[in-house]
Amino acid sequence: MRMSLRAAASLSAALAVSALRAAAAADAYPSKPVRFVVAFPPGGGTDIIARSIAQRLTVRLAQQVVVDNRPGAGGNIGTDIVAKSAPDGHTLLMGSAGPLAINASLFGKMPFDPIRDLAPVTLAASTPNVLVVHPSLRAATVRELIALAKARPGEINFASSGHGTPAHLAGELFNSMAGVKMVHVPYKGAAPALTDLLGGQVQLMFSTMPPALPHVKDG
Repeated sequence: MRMSLRAAASLSAALAVSALRAAAAADAYPSKPVRFVVAFPPGGGTDIIARSIAQRLTVRLAQQVVVDNRPGAGGNIGTDIVAKSAPDGHTLLMGSAGPLAINASLFGKMPFDPIRDLAPVTLAASTPNVLVVHPSLRAATVRELIALAKARPGEINFASSGHGTPAHLAGELFNSMAGVKMVHVPYKGAAPALTDLLGGQVQLMFSTMPPALPHVKDG
């Protein structure tokens, strides 16, 4: 079943409220504004979804839910802040695959253990990656992109939201499966990567759907 971002956010908010109220049934929750940490810069997929959920949680909880962007170290900085916060439900994390699953294989030492130090509340959203290219690349299909990349090894680049992110790994997987050599250009977040893609500074990107969709609709 396909679900719009708005519907998914509403459902996630309802599930989160249910879970949080059950966990804090003995107390008046929330007793103060809720901090909703996003471990990435504003404008990316995780941030967009978090802000949509925060708006609905603010209404349902009758308490302010404030998004707090704490990017850095592939999402480890923001995630560590939540892992070390008081376990009272007033500091939440909009988690993602990078800091919760992928980073343990990329960093020599993690500042937190996602299983030990964090408690799951709900699956908020599942978003696909979409391959977006600058019009100057002249590749309207994946087949055409592969042919172009094979003819120009090392000349085509792809942006990502940072080293080790799903967008980066998607590009490297594409390189491996297609037998091509595209150059990785990491950015500090999806928003600046998409900005440079629109400006033609980079040629393509494997982006999550939320930040890319408005630009796809605009052509």
